[in-house]
Amino acid sequence: MSQMASQTQWIWQQNAWPALTWDSDTLATRLREVTQLQGTLLGKAGATANATKAESQLNALLQNIVQSSAIEGEVINVESVRSSLATRLGVKNAGLNTATAKTEGLADLLLDATQNYHQPLTLARLYQWHAYLFPEKPEGDFSLTEIAVGELRGEEPMQVVSGPHQKRKLHFQAPPKNASQEYPRSLEEQLNEFLNWLQTSAQDTTLDPILRAAQAHLWFVTLHPFDDGNGRLARVITDYTLAQAEHQAIRFYAMAASIMEERKGYYDILESTQKGGLDITPWMAWFLERLRHTLTAALERIDTVLIKARFWQTHAQSSLNRHQTKALNRLLDEGPGGFEGGLTAAKYKNLTKVSKATATRHLQELLEKGCLEKLDGGGRSTKYQINWPKF
Repeated sequence: MSQMASQTQWIWQQNAWPALTWDSDTLATRLREVTQLQGTLLGKAGATANATKAESQLNALLQNIVQSSAIEGEVINVESVRSSLATRLGVKNAGLNTATAKTEGLADLLLDATQNYHQPLTLARLYQWHAYLFPEKPEGDFSLTEIAVGELRGEEPMQVVSGPHQKRKLHFQAPPKNASQEYPRSLEEQLNEFLNWLQTSAQDTTLDPILRAAQAHLWFVTLHPFDDGNGRLARVITDYTLAQAEHQAIRFYAMAASIMEERKGYYDILESTQKGGLDITPWMAWFLERLRHTLTAALERIDTVLIKARFWQTHAQSSLNRHQTKALNRLLDEGPGGFEGGLTAAKYKNLTKVSKATATRHLQELLEKGCLEKLDGGGRSTKYQINWPKF
């Protein structure tokens, strides 16, 4: 294994490491688009009601925690995470209290990173973040026996490998923990250099804050300072730096979910970058594309929330029964596309558990009140869609 590693030139072995560079002209169009989307999202989010903001933030944080763990192949109970977050965000009726020590730690970690973004990330704070990932294990659980929690990894080479034992492929090897004649800076020295840069670069007006987040992600995950949890902490540091970029603690999007959609691409771009030189333009471009995708999805959700609020404002005086309200909310949640093939009496009956005759009557009432409109080409059964309010 060590012989294989010595034949590979890792990015951290470059003489000028960590002086990372990129081609600003190549990234300019992507960066401009992401910045515009970011501004649009924050503007629209500001127009939503406080209760809606809290629920939107909870859902974004929930997705970040669940999907960031999924990237590493770990399945986290969604309702337990929701319960932990709801308690801290003051969101009521968010489900039963099913929180666990694991989800409590994950909630504390992400909320500390995003709500206390103005506080510097010190080594002690980073150690605490790592401890949040690995709370005290239950009796009889031996899965964490060899993980050093809240401290740097040991002296064994930190390698990322795959494949059967006889045909293992080395994807990455991190810098050694101890200094040597060949590598004169220890892991702790390099980590402190990163943390110092993270603090001073926040005031660097020559460094775009979004590119700073991408640089921080790559730099930290390349150091790989812990036995486990490095990828998850790199993504938390991304949330921390993006919160600093936006100067606000409330999060309306989950980049981890977008990374999870391109999980193989994520590992591929990290591997190729870490095996390359100090020009990290391809990584920066990949990061910006994932962030663009994340912001676009978040905008679609915010648009749905806003138009749903406008719809109910328009029909605030309409006398609707609980079945009609339930059906309308389901249609609104589907967005402008609605149900495939429209809403029919049969679909309404299945959704609300009323009789076919009652479903037909309810739909006719919603049509007369302007809540629904007929779709063309109904065929044997009349089809309806939301009569969206005009802005």
